[in-house]
Amino acid sequence: MANVVFKVGDDVSTDIIYPGRFMATVLPTETPQYAFIDYPEFNAKIKKNEFPKGSIIVAGKNFGCGSSREQAASCLKGPDFVVIARNFSRIFLQNAINLGLKMVICPTIDANEGDELEITADQVVNKTSGKSFPLIPMPKARQVIIDAGGLIPFTRKLVIEAKGKR
Repeated sequence: MANVVFKVGDDVSTDIIYPGRFMATVLPTETPQYAFIDYPEFNAKIKKNEFPKGSIIVAGKNFGCGSSREQAASCLKGPDFVVIARNFSRIFLQNAINLGLKMVICPTIDANEGDELEITADQVVNKTSGKSFPLIPMPKARQVIIDAGGLIPFTRKLVIEAKGKR
């Protein structure tokens, strides 16, 4: 279980998540400092590492729309956020999978900042409100990449396994 630390609405673009003015910073270890920087209170807490790993951001529809900048996913992966959204934009979703960002597609999610959520295999349970919301599981091929920590660690694992079978 984890708490919702930030709630946003529909059509949150990559420019809101990671503004273009910081595109010169691309290292995943440095991008989190610019996550949601135009929300100074939330950003300050990110910079101070105030959120436990697995803290939840709840979003509406089309989270991550806009540009294809991968920093929008890496800046959320650094603090180890889980993003629960009604749905994700296609490019953001693939970038996030490739980087191993934990995401949950939950078309009817209803939660507020401070709510305690539990994510199971088939639903998100809002322990604060007592309501449950069905989720759409990631396809297995995508989930194994996320679980491995991203595409590079997943590929590394496959290469090591293949070498061991020779």
